[in-house]
Amino acid sequence: MKYLIPVVCLALVVGCNNPASRKSSNEQTMDQTFQPGSFGYDLEFLSKHKKTIVLQRGEAMLAIVPDYQGRVMTSTASGKTGPSFGWINYGLIQTGQLAPHFSNFGGEERFWLGPEGGQFGIYFPPGKPFDFDNWQVPAPIDYEPFDLVSADDTMAIFTKDIQLTNNSQFSFSLRANRSVRMLQPDQFLARTGIALPESTKSVVYESVNRITNTGKLAWTQSSGLLSIWMLGQLICSPTNIILVPYVAGPASELGPVVNDAYFGKVPADRLKITDNLILFKADGLQRGKIGLSPLRARNYLGSYDYEQNILTLQFFTKPDHHNGYVNSMWELQDDPYAGDVINAYNDGPLEDGSQMGPFYELEASSPAAALKPGEHLEHTNLTIHISGQVEDLNKLLQTLFGISAEEVRTAFN
Repeated sequence: MKYLIPVVCLALVVGCNNPASRKSSNEQTMDQTFQPGSFGYDLEFLSKHKKTIVLQRGEAMLAIVPDYQGRVMTSTASGKTGPSFGWINYGLIQTGQLAPHFSNFGGEERFWLGPEGGQFGIYFPPGKPFDFDNWQVPAPIDYEPFDLVSADDTMAIFTKDIQLTNNSQFSFSLRANRSVRMLQPDQFLARTGIALPESTKSVVYESVNRITNTGKLAWTQSSGLLSIWMLGQLICSPTNIILVPYVAGPASELGPVVNDAYFGKVPADRLKITDNLILFKADGLQRGKIGLSPLRARNYLGSYDYEQNILTLQFFTKPDHHNGYVNSMWELQDDPYAGDVINAYNDGPLEDGSQMGPFYELEASSPAAALKPGEHLEHTNLTIHISGQVEDLNKLLQTLFGISAEEVRTAFN
């Protein structure tokens, strides 16, 4: 699998490694073998509550939980004492309970399905308003386990048979297959054309995600289609900025650069658009979401924490065609297949003052899957976290995003 294009990847990100931000108020009984914020701390915590699979190449490590759909809960580039990159909802996991609407256990790379809203959405029951009270993540991608097929030191494979009904009452039968494999830096180079400076530390992994129509009916645009939707919940920080490159060109030909109307327009002091790059604050202080269409999206995005000197990237497979992406807007839609390829979300308080996180997300979707019985669609993500000296990360930022570390630092001054 190659992701070569003028640049690379979809991202998960690192932010607040402040121990206070990583520890829930009701979590006072954890062993202190490792410091909060470290991979070892998170691994101990997860292992107390769920079977946890550890993949490892040298100091690079992943923690994967089969009961949470085989999601990568967190990772590190520096062994058990190194920083942990995924956001984990300690409080909810510790209760052993499910939550209404969405049992948000966290995790830096997880498998979801779209569309969310609209007449073909799978997160709202028929006839109900598209609002938070009626929003419900389907159980197979919320809290139901995936079956572990096999695992070794560097790879784990999962499967799940799923039944879903969309807002227009069309029923889907499908099988999800998911594999997660750790890669070496030279494999990252082979896939992206990007060489990592030798002085940096990194953790690189790739997930291959497939859905197969196991039912008796074809999936058609008139009845609704599904897509593979990959999301990563990352640790927010006032010094963490999401970076999304885009295809430049006139709006008359390519449409708007960015859709920032998911939860109300994102204010200018939180979202900046340059000639070929979008910068979006990932501080967990105000809820907002952006999206890029197939004509505007490239095949990667990322984030950079300029205090921690951590760069997160995520590459994904993006076909050459520019149509047929499901629309997840929370409304009845004029064009349900004019959806976004890339999304980024910054968490913040809801209207009642509660908050799911705080965290932020980097997201990418496959095209809509018009599948006949027995046919499948596959979508691949490659995720990398890189830590090092600012000089090394500066070179990568300029290669990938055309921006310097200092320009990221001062973008919202």
